Amino acid sequence: MADAKRMWVAPAARGLGLGRRLVAELERHAREAGVRTLRLDTNRALTEALALYRSAGFREIERFNDEPHAHHWFAKSLS
Repeated sequence: MADAKRMWVAPAARGLGLGRRLVAELERHAREAGVRTLRLDTNRALTEALALYRSAGFREIERFNDEPHAHHWFAKSLS
């Protein structure tokens, strides 16, 4: 299991598919490292991130950390 932290696309570069490519690369590197489950969290204000993670196959799970600014926690099986 691995946790992703602090992915960000600059506002000027949004809408170009970079977030989706970033998530795909993260998943590729995690798989190559033998990770079977990838987890991440995000803030409720980041609606684009919420939509991206859901459309990329992440499912919402119970809180797994004490990040004070997180409101949603996700996991995806990479196997």
